[in-house]
Amino acid sequence: MRTKYKVLITQHAEEDIENIWQYIASDSVDRANEFIIQIEEKLHTLHHFPRRCPIISESGLLGVEYRHIVIGNYRIILRIERETVFVMRVVHSARLLGL
Repeated sequence: MRTKYKVLITQHAEEDIENIWQYIASDSVDRANEFIIQIEEKLHTLHHFPRRCPIISESGLLGVEYRHIVIGNYRIILRIERETVFVMRVVHSARLLGL
């Protein structure tokens, strides 16, 4: 039987998502809403096999194993502890992570 992971979104990630929505919505509310739907769909997939997500290059510098999912120009940064997935940040893909 597959392990079902619990997915928790940090306050930072929630704020990131809100800021991204506002930025996109300033041009198009419909596109901003579509982006949120894409994020929700990707987060839902983390309940099973979150380790399929690649380890980010910054992990070595940060000393912690972080993984990511890419959606367009953004990365969902996550950390896995036992059977819990913590969504840490949602950042532009050009930006290096400095949690």
